[in-house]
Amino acid sequence: MASLAGRDLISIADLTAAEISEVLDVATALKAGVDPGRPLAGRNLAMIFQRPSNRTRVSFEVAIRHLGGHPIPLFNSEIQIGERESTADISRILDRYVDGIVARLSSHRDLVTLARAARGPVVNAMTDREHPCQVLADCLTIRELLGHLAGARVCYVGDGNNVCTSWIYAATLLGIDLRVVGPAGYEPHPAVLERADSLAGGRSPVRHSHEAAEGLADAEIIYTDVWTSMGQEAEQQQRRDDFAHLQVNESLLRLAPPTARVMHCLPAHRGEEITDAVLDGPQSVVFDQAENRLWAQEALLSLIFDAKASDGRGLERTAAGRSPAGTAPR
Repeated sequence: MASLAGRDLISIADLTAAEISEVLDVATALKAGVDPGRPLAGRNLAMIFQRPSNRTRVSFEVAIRHLGGHPIPLFNSEIQIGERESTADISRILDRYVDGIVARLSSHRDLVTLARAARGPVVNAMTDREHPCQVLADCLTIRELLGHLAGARVCYVGDGNNVCTSWIYAATLLGIDLRVVGPAGYEPHPAVLERADSLAGGRSPVRHSHEAAEGLADAEIIYTDVWTSMGQEAEQQQRRDDFAHLQVNESLLRLAPPTARVMHCLPAHRGEEITDAVLDGPQSVVFDQAENRLWAQEALLSLIFDAKASDGRGLERTAAGRSPAGTAPR
């Protein structure tokens, strides 16, 4: 249980299959009521929210408190990344006060800069490029439903966005049969597919199609996300037109087996990418999926802040209960 101690989580692709499984195993135990102890006792974690948040803020804040730590939420109006101070300066300052940073940022580049400047661990709570904590929770949900991940048949219906990117990396690492279905022009970025190929040692098993029927025919999981993400509001009507035939509704569900389950990372634009009848229907596991954000993130933090397995990257403790400033260089 020591492989993640002191580590950043910037991308799902930074993990191994064994490390993902370790997070999911701990999450399963925590959800079943196993006492995690207090690995965050005496520790303070900064939580930067440059983007609005509901599930991310509440689930991380509750997880940090469950583990004995103190979360310090910081919002864009207060921190103003790149405006009042440079990203690197913000990171260096916070690093003198806190034991780690959870960051939900607009720019993945800013997250990388933040992590490079900090000695303590930095966790990606979402950027424009990836959403690794969401996909850890998704994998936990699917493993609960199916009893396995390798070979699970998942059809992702939507834009090749940040969630899709993290899904491609996770599926490649874990041997999930992932089919990405979206209209022409909204495919995953070629660089993402190239990195997935590299992770697979040649060619990633992830497939992309423009036709829903092809991806849904034997799908066990139907996954969707909003058509218009934050920052894309000017494209909203065009995206509505382009994605309209891929709305996850009762007609689309009939293309998949009746045992297929429906997932959505939320927030949902009801009546747009998914209908009320599906989101609230018997095949939906969306709210179980949302709950699992808490357990996956609590597991992740407990492993990152496992003091018994510290690798010297800012996790050594002083008598006062925090890392001494100016020590444990990155």
